[in-house]
Amino acid sequence: MTDTAAAAIQVTGLRKTFQVKGAPIAALTGIDLAVAPGEIFGLLGPNGAGKTTTLRILTTLLPADAGEALVAGADVRREPALVRRRIGYVGQLGGADVNATGRENLLLAGRLYGLSAAGASRRCAELLGVFGLGDGGLADRSVRTYSGGQRRRLEVALGIMHRPGVLFLDEPTTGLDPQNRANLWDQLRQLRDGGATVFLTTHYLDEADQLSDRVAIVDHGRVIALGTPDELKRRYSADTISVTPGPGAPEAEPMLARELARDLARELAGAPFVDRADVEDGAIRLTVTDTTRAMAAVFGVLAARGIPTRAASVARPSLDDVFLRETGRSLRDTGEDTATPETAEVAA
Repeated sequence: MTDTAAAAIQVTGLRKTFQVKGAPIAALTGIDLAVAPGEIFGLLGPNGAGKTTTLRILTTLLPADAGEALVAGADVRREPALVRRRIGYVGQLGGADVNATGRENLLLAGRLYGLSAAGASRRCAELLGVFGLGDGGLADRSVRTYSGGQRRRLEVALGIMHRPGVLFLDEPTTGLDPQNRANLWDQLRQLRDGGATVFLTTHYLDEADQLSDRVAIVDHGRVIALGTPDELKRRYSADTISVTPGPGAPEAEPMLARELARDLARELAGAPFVDRADVEDGAIRLTVTDTTRAMAAVFGVLAARGIPTRAASVARPSLDDVFLRETGRSLRDTGEDTATPETAEVAA
């Protein structure tokens, strides 16, 4: 449980409505969040769910219609200038001047945040090393020549040039290859380990699962699930065991194998650690709360009957299972809606 009194980000009742083709569309319908200092917090959801709208309100780029938000101890509505001094922000499109060099971008950012010339130079050298941008003359090349991964690392470096207490990232790894995504994840973990709070939006399930200390899943402008990735998966889903028993005799008919599977499924369904037992294509599928005990029970029943096992597998739950449980549809299947409030916001 996050201590809201010491939260790096505190959001209560956040609401926002846009006009889309003359009709009001609710982007946020009452967001409540508390993010602890020194954690990576992921806001996960499909396109148009309200992720970017939330982030833009928290970074003072967009006013809320209702609700309150404190970021790094400052009120986003009453103290926007103070919020901006205390945070870093990296948008989806980035903010680097592609005609300048990486070094020039960093030095300018440092000066704009009030660092002295010497202080900006020291911080620039530090970040070029941290983000691997100082090798081979890369720092003194035009950003236009950077790869996608190099440019994204520079943009994150720009966001933390002034050592903000809270860093906001909007879809930070969109368009990056797996290696560059993993490298950026490592850098964000190092920032977290150094005491910074990282708040990121993403629609990548693996990113939210592997990178975030806690996750809020949003849909239709509201939080539908909140907790650590493991907590959510344990709370809303369970492991699935799939076992295909052998027929017991080479000459047995497939129909007999299916009947055997049904018989075994009924027997295993009575176990306290089995939530559900089904048969599909001759395989027993068990939704279980204790995988170790369930696997032992399955093989124990098969061994007691002298029945060989043809195949066995365990499927772990995912954050997509959480979303499916809450909404009735898969997060992977929710494509971008061309008429969402967030796309209208960008157009505005």
